[in-house]
Amino acid sequence: MAIVLDGKKVRDEIKKELREKIGGFSGKPKLAIIQIGNNKESAAYVRQKKLFAESIGALAEHIQLSADVQLAEVLKTVERFNKDTDTHGILLQLPIPETLDSDVIIEAILPGKDVDGLGSVNVKLLWENKTTGFTPATTKGILSLLHYYKIPVAGKRVVVVGRSFLVGKPTAIALLNADATVTVAHSKTVNCSEVTRSADILIIAAGKPHFIQKDDVREGQIVIDVGITAVTGEKLNDEVAEVTITGDVHFDDVKDIVGAISPVPGGVGPMTVASLFQNLVSAYERQNS
Repeated sequence: MAIVLDGKKVRDEIKKELREKIGGFSGKPKLAIIQIGNNKESAAYVRQKKLFAESIGALAEHIQLSADVQLAEVLKTVERFNKDTDTHGILLQLPIPETLDSDVIIEAILPGKDVDGLGSVNVKLLWENKTTGFTPATTKGILSLLHYYKIPVAGKRVVVVGRSFLVGKPTAIALLNADATVTVAHSKTVNCSEVTRSADILIIAAGKPHFIQKDDVREGQIVIDVGITAVTGEKLNDEVAEVTITGDVHFDDVKDIVGAISPVPGGVGPMTVASLFQNLVSAYERQNS
């Protein structure tokens, strides 16, 4: 049985560290969360962030705008928080309605308050391997999980499956910055199983449940599963169909082959929230130095 890389355990350690650090501040770090529309998954993620903020003594202000809001109104909200010296981080909760351009909104956030690390200034700093920016939370969480379990990255062969702007690409760059040899696989990759088996560390962010199975891994690999999908089971008679959360890796299929694996749920997910608030605390320190 593989070592289970428990993100909840690491999150709780980070939570303790952040709580102690904030206890020594003269004020409280504050995160502004801008949500547009009523996406149920987004609402759940916002609740998680608000609960985490409360648990460490930080503040989280949740602004919910209607799905038919005009871009000018959203930008006005961003600008209000940009100018507010008591707000240290601003986050646009994704996804947003297709009628709005998320890039325009994210670019309007001051780089020093862009704690999600998605604006062009912070992306450029990541590409340049400079520590003055904010690393996107999921990428930061993956690196922290590997560091906690003392899994070396430098010199290792890493395969990242998925090339999204939110996870795949920034994670590949961050690992390259950490001296790994990185390959990015995607939907057009030929012989993908051969590529994934070549990795020392395999990171999957494909958004496809059970995409990675036993034939896609090899003995001793480190597997980080970033995927998270709610799968609805078959409805029997009048019973409510059971909903389960699953990752991009078929956990039971590979757990007796690989050396270590992050579970879903309970792996990268908790690390993402903790990493976001690490960025927020750093933003607070920079703005009050």
